[in-house]
Amino acid sequence: MWQAELMYGLIQPQAAYRGSVPWYTINLDLPPYKRWHELMADKAPALKIIVNSLKDLVTAFVPSGKIMQIVDQKLPGLLGNFPGPFEEEMKGIAAVTGIPLGEILTFNVFYEFFTICTSIITEDKEGHLLHGRNMDFGIFLGWNINNNTWVVTEQLKPLSVNLDFQRNNKTVFKASSFAGYVGMLTGFKPGLFSLTLNERFSINGGYLGVIEWILGKKDAMWIGFITRLVLENGTSYEEAKNTLIKTKILAPAYFILGGNKSGEGCVITRDRKQSLDVYELNPKQDRWYVVQTNYDRWKNPLFLDDRRTPAKMCLNQTTQENISFATMYDVLSTKPVLNKLTVFTTLMDVTKGQYETYLRDCPDPCIGW
Repeated sequence: MWQAELMYGLIQPQAAYRGSVPWYTINLDLPPYKRWHELMADKAPALKIIVNSLKDLVTAFVPSGKIMQIVDQKLPGLLGNFPGPFEEEMKGIAAVTGIPLGEILTFNVFYEFFTICTSIITEDKEGHLLHGRNMDFGIFLGWNINNNTWVVTEQLKPLSVNLDFQRNNKTVFKASSFAGYVGMLTGFKPGLFSLTLNERFSINGGYLGVIEWILGKKDAMWIGFITRLVLENGTSYEEAKNTLIKTKILAPAYFILGGNKSGEGCVITRDRKQSLDVYELNPKQDRWYVVQTNYDRWKNPLFLDDRRTPAKMCLNQTTQENISFATMYDVLSTKPVLNKLTVFTTLMDVTKGQYETYLRDCPDPCIGW
C-alpha cells in the first residue's frame, strides 16, 4: 500500500477508529410490530435528531412545508403494499419512538438514493473468502463547515448497530444497519454467504421506480428489502445469486455476494428489470478479488470519485498471501476509500462465522467523498 500512500494518503487506521458498534438481537419469533421495540427504545432520541435534519433539508428546498405535510398525511396511506413483515415493523418503530409513521417510511426510503460505498471480496491461496465494506452515506445532505463533516453522516454513527436476527434462539443471519431502517444493506448468513449492496447511478434510476410504485405499479422490490429477504430466507450462495439476478427491483444496484468456497464471489450489476453483468472471482485466472464502488466496472469512475483505483492498488500491494481481516481493514482505511462519508467498516468471514463492524472517522486532510 506504500505507493497508494504516496498517491492517495494512507492514514493510520487507529486514527480513523471512532468506536465499536453495539449488538442487538432481533427476535423473529415475535410479531413484526414488536421486534424492534428494545432497540428503538434505546435509539429513539438519535433517530429523532436525524429525522428532524431531513425535515430541515426538505423545508430548506420547499419552505411552504407542503412536502412534509404530504409525508405525514399521505405516505402512510401507501402502506399495505410492502412485502413480508416490513409494514408492521415500521408501524411498531413509529409507535415506540413517537415519530410519525410517514417520517419512518421516508427514513426507510431514502437509502435507495444516497448510499455510496466500497465493497470487496477476496480469496486467499487456500480458497478462504473474506468480505469487507465501507458504508458511505449522506452526500449532499448538509455540510457542517465548523468541523468539516456531512451532517447526516455524523448523525448516522450513533444509529449504527449490529443485528443478530434469531429464530428459536438460533442466529438466522447477522447484519449491520441503522436503527429505524428495516431493510438491510450489509450482512451474512454464517456458513453460507455474505451480501452487501452498493448504489448504482443510472438515468433510469431509483426515483423513477419509487414514482412508479407510488402511482400503483407494485411489481418491483425495494432494494433494501430484497437484500433482507435473501439474508433471511436464502439457503445457499447459488440460490441467493439467482434471486438477486432475476428479481425486479425499484432502483439500480450492485449486489456483492460471497459464498463459502473457492470462486464463490461476484458483483451483480443490476438495472431495475434485469441483470447487466455478473463478474465473478476466478482464482485460476489470478482474479483473487473483486472490488465494487458505485460505477460499472467496464466504465471509468467519475474522476472526482475514484475509490476503485486505490482499493485495487492496495490489494495488489497487500498480495493474496497476506490478505486477512487486518489487511482488509487497512485497505478500507486508505483515503479516498475512507472519506468524510464513511460511517462504518464491516468485515465478514462466512466460513469462520466472524463478523466485525467499526465506526470510522476520516481525519483532515480528507476528501468529502
